[in-house]
Amino acid sequence: MKAYLEPEAVELLEKAATNTRDRLLIRILFRLGCRVSEALALTVDDIDLSAGTVTIQHLKRRIRLTCSYCAARLSRNQKYCPECGVSIDENS
Repeated sequence: MKAYLEPEAVELLEKAATNTRDRLLIRILFRLGCRVSEALALTVDDIDLSAGTVTIQHLKRRIRLTCSYCAARLSRNQKYCPECGVSIDENS
């Protein structure tokens, strides 16, 4: 079962937020429908005020990175493979 907030409830959440960052995060999550991790990963370069767009990287899409030597799963932030120890730069 999925539960959704009504716009009035989101407005109450925004008003209850104690700082601008939290209000903005609530608004982004509601208006864009993105995940918390996607909203937190946004940078200034992802926002185009003249076009009125926000680019969300990897929106609801799984990224599977693997080591080309041992096929271990990798995260985007890893410097070395956790299985074989090869540098991620060497993996490319």
